[in-house]
Amino acid sequence: MPSSGFFTIFISVIVKVTSGGPRCAAVSFPRGFTRPVLDAVRSVKGRRWNEDEKVWLIPDTRESFDALLSGLYGTGLFTASVPKEAEEARPAKDDLQKLRTILQAKRYSPRTQECYERWTKDFLRLYGNCGERLGLKHINGILSHLAVKKNVSASTQNQALAALLFYFRFVLNEDVESLSGLIRAKSKRRVPAVLSKEEVVLVLNRMDGSKRLAALLMYGTGIRLNEALCLRVMDIDFCRGEITVRSGKGGKDRRVMLPQSLSLQLKKQIDCVKALHEKDLAEGWGKAQVPANVESRSPNAGKELKWQWLFPQANRWKNPMTGQQGRHHMDESLLQKAVKKAMAEAHVNKNASCHTFRHSFATHMLENGYDIRTVQELLGHSDVRTTMIYTHVLNRGAKGVVSPLDGILGGERS
Repeated sequence: MPSSGFFTIFISVIVKVTSGGPRCAAVSFPRGFTRPVLDAVRSVKGRRWNEDEKVWLIPDTRESFDALLSGLYGTGLFTASVPKEAEEARPAKDDLQKLRTILQAKRYSPRTQECYERWTKDFLRLYGNCGERLGLKHINGILSHLAVKKNVSASTQNQALAALLFYFRFVLNEDVESLSGLIRAKSKRRVPAVLSKEEVVLVLNRMDGSKRLAALLMYGTGIRLNEALCLRVMDIDFCRGEITVRSGKGGKDRRVMLPQSLSLQLKKQIDCVKALHEKDLAEGWGKAQVPANVESRSPNAGKELKWQWLFPQANRWKNPMTGQQGRHHMDESLLQKAVKKAMAEAHVNKNASCHTFRHSFATHMLENGYDIRTVQELLGHSDVRTTMIYTHVLNRGAKGVVSPLDGILGGERS
């Protein structure tokens, strides 16, 4: 991807791409242009016309150049090819579009869709123009490259493998998963970091506002970071004392208890959301993103209070192309930074993060005598063996283990 300098594409007219300043490139037509070429440039997202320089400015990103090259090729006006390195970097657009469609049809989460598409793009850039039929050799090749050259973790390597197996099975209609010789990385089993109850209090006391409330919910219910941020007003049921977690990991819904100690804070938070929503509506906006099936049945559902995010972002997003504005939920990086800062201020010297609240919730529930099946349901684990890892971090409770050294030395202290 050219971040500086230039390259020129020769067709029946000339399209010249040069540096257009920080994070953008300039596209010009030194010998005039044709309508198909202009349409190809206009197909690039984020492009804009610079009247002073008489050039089109496009984002200096891989996606923008892929879209530009694909659009130019589609005009049928080429008399010469682009440089070899640019051609090798161009992904198989049709395969990627088919992959995207299948992922959406199978209702994979947006994050999984993005992840699978990214790994498939990397694979096609490496082997898409090798001139051979893609198969087991090429899958093992990129997995070995990730492990040896990139030094990625076993979980990352297996994530790439899952994406490639999906691509081969559903896009290429080839089942390579059953073939022998497929490299599968063996993940190391690690005991999760867990905060003591005292450490939880120290960390939470160093947070404030909606970020503190979100952290309280993560510890108080065991929900994940993204599950907490994706809560909507209607998911809080004060009468039944429940919180509905929708489209959790694996696309599953579940219910968790509503901590009674948070009822008043949650009601105040909903009042704040209501006031912010009414302000957005008064200014002509206020429509939250809702699931596609809800949008099709009720186009104005996004303007109802019940569909508003429980933790909305401070500022509305704005589409520079259409001028449309909306409000998404709080960005997860803001909560992650707040928790990290609170951990440091509380002098908690553990490898802890937002997810540590979930680990601490499960461990403390077991310590309080709740059975493992109950904890499994609350966490949303499909297999109880996943939940059993928390039995390995307990050091007290009904099944706590006493060191034999304590029996020998008794009350002695070193």
